[in-house]
Amino acid sequence: MFDTVQGLVLLALWIVTLGAKAFAFIDCLRRPAAAFPAIGRQTKPLWLILTGLAAGTGVFPGFTLNLIGLAGIVIALVYLFDVRIKIIDITTRRW
Repeated sequence: MFDTVQGLVLLALWIVTLGAKAFAFIDCLRRPAAAFPAIGRQTKPLWLILTGLAAGTGVFPGFTLNLIGLAGIVIALVYLFDVRIKIIDITTRRW
């Protein structure tokens, strides 16, 4: 009984983290390269490498809760909730 519940929770956690990591990588691809230094963050190629590696760790369900998988989700969350927000602020038009 508990093995089934635990397996379902881990599967859901894997799907959610994979989605977040993949979204971070795809969003990083879409942003202009000049925006990254403009907000005082690292360059776009470095963020592409970091979010790409994070997304790569998300492909394997066994990496969801180990150190590599957790580092990948931290990278994706830093991109999504810090870098991405600041890039959107400086690249959107204000009327």
